[in-house]
Amino acid sequence: MPKISVIMGVYNNKNFELLQKSVDSIVNQTFTDWEFIICDDGSINGTLSQLKAIAKKDSRIRVLSYKENKGLNFALNTCLHYARGEYIARQDDDDISKPERFQKQEDFLNKHLEYDVVGTCAEVFDDNGIWGKYEVPEKPEKNDFYWNSPFMHPTVMVRKSAYNELNGYRCAKETRRCEDIDFFMRFYASGRKGYNIQENLYEYRMDNNSYEKHRPMKYRIDEAIVKYKGYKAMKNLLGGIPFVIKPILVGMIPQKLLYKIKKKNY
Repeated sequence: MPKISVIMGVYNNKNFELLQKSVDSIVNQTFTDWEFIICDDGSINGTLSQLKAIAKKDSRIRVLSYKENKGLNFALNTCLHYARGEYIARQDDDDISKPERFQKQEDFLNKHLEYDVVGTCAEVFDDNGIWGKYEVPEKPEKNDFYWNSPFMHPTVMVRKSAYNELNGYRCAKETRRCEDIDFFMRFYASGRKGYNIQENLYEYRMDNNSYEKHRPMKYRIDEAIVKYKGYKAMKNLLGGIPFVIKPILVGMIPQKLLYKIKKKNY
């Protein structure tokens, strides 16, 4: 049985080179006792064929698929159903894990039984290279959920037992683009704790340009609903109310101004 199960959802991948580099960053981990479960989420552009070709290169890689696009939360739950590892690691299809990421996260969870999730900080990059940093608090508390999620979803490693007890990711209309914040809020509402290693053990792809499109307002409304439910479950709704409407307000900011804010934050 592998110690770590890596899970990834992929839908209509647009850049095979980035996908290959992402998978290679797992294959090249210094910690080698892992399985990699990739779920094709109903792609219609040949992504499944790409994934099958990649899987042939390493017996630890397994590809799952179904015909209809169901969303990342459903894809990740499908991976979890087949995962055999004690720990579950996330990975996105256009990001890079540093070689020592798994070794350091696995060692941390082995030594710190009081924590059920461990994430990391990250470097932010695009086609021109690294242009920023994504920082997260070392020991997140409930109040750290006010402004943004205190965990960077694709960097985390979670005990499989925690996923099981929370029934994985919640599949609902409002979680289709914010399955991560919903999971972490339910995670903290259940009394669990998490930690972030203060090292850049991940490279997160984010385009650094002023032409990046806004997230559609319907998804921002979904996020507001998720945060309302999350703050209520964590019993910090009073302090969280102003941040429930934050996603909607951000969606009203002109794109060029939002770009300047993003540049400053990263």
